[in-house]
Amino acid sequence: MIRKKECVAMLLAGGQGSRLYALTNDIAKPAVAFGAKYRIIDFPLSNCINSGIDTVGVLTQYEPLELNEYIGNGQPWDLDRVYGGVHILSPYQAKKKQSWFEGTANAIYQNLHFMKKYDPDYVLILSGDHIYKMNYAEMLRAHKATGADCTIAAIEVPMKEASRFGILNTNADGSIYGFEEKPKNPKSNLASMGIYIFTASKLFAYLEADDADPNSSKDFGKDVLPAMLAAGEKLFSYRFEGYWKDVGTISSLWESNMDLLGKNPAFDVSAPDWKIHSRNPLAPPEYVGDGAVLENSLVALGCEIEGTVVNSVLAASVVVEKGATVRDSVIMANTVIRSGATVEYSIIDENVTVEQGAQVGEPKASGGGIAVLGRGIVIGAGARVGGGSILDKDVKGV
Repeated sequence: MIRKKECVAMLLAGGQGSRLYALTNDIAKPAVAFGAKYRIIDFPLSNCINSGIDTVGVLTQYEPLELNEYIGNGQPWDLDRVYGGVHILSPYQAKKKQSWFEGTANAIYQNLHFMKKYDPDYVLILSGDHIYKMNYAEMLRAHKATGADCTIAAIEVPMKEASRFGILNTNADGSIYGFEEKPKNPKSNLASMGIYIFTASKLFAYLEADDADPNSSKDFGKDVLPAMLAAGEKLFSYRFEGYWKDVGTISSLWESNMDLLGKNPAFDVSAPDWKIHSRNPLAPPEYVGDGAVLENSLVALGCEIEGTVVNSVLAASVVVEKGATVRDSVIMANTVIRSGATVEYSIIDENVTVEQGAQVGEPKASGGGIAVLGRGIVIGAGARVGGGSILDKDVKGV
């Protein structure tokens, strides 16, 4: 007989991440590299195990190969369990119908059998593309204390940005009386973080009703949550006041990487009381050559630094040759910056080569925007890539 789990987590990780452009041509957004040694999905997975939740379904759809390989058996996050652990849940052909996931609610609905296998009292639903640390166990305690049918994690955002989010309207006790998905004229700035705890029986019932509704878009924010409110179910907010970043755009991805830098970083991944686990590459220690300049930067294993690196984040096995300069940039694994090349205010994907004397990006103060180079391309010797450029093809030298 299968033993019961009090709470299982369902992690939505199938997003295309189209606003990251060349960075997600071949991989799902949660698999994008972050912070020198991590990938975005490391954060919700680490939050789960740190919160005592050891059964996680990861729902994939868009370009899942690299994400699936990275998660593997879940060992880096202590999720390689005989009972429970991490499970990759992809769309599949069923006897009654064949379908891709049609929306966030439909993705969870198609995996009812996985959740019911563990007979949970509660279901935690997460997004796979946010950077934050959060104790879900505390949120679950709040859910129980209020007797809620659904609890939504929420954070205050600037009012000018509120129309980008699902917005909660709440009473003084935190109970929710209104929910608007990306309203043009928001009534508050309390935004949903896309993190929900449902009482399992309520969730299952509303998912089944939503699937049977031909007019539904199969989305939590647009359909399921409004339906619950209309039916008089108890929905409560859970206010979160820590660091949280939706890294769905080039600018937010760059900013969140920069937030790791400094003596007192805005987001500290080194705190021992809440470790962020990851699958680390096999690489030797980093090497900083005689005469190299390395200031206010994160540098991962395997890097070879002979040139100048300032205010930047370098992933594993990046090479910066003598006479090369990297400034205000995020450089992903196995990229080579040749002698005399300059990289400014840029995000460069894995396995890129910037040849001798090439220039990528412009100084941040110039206002030219973040330059982005997609995976595996070559910027030829002496070539120029302007600020704000987004490239996924080689550039010939001059």
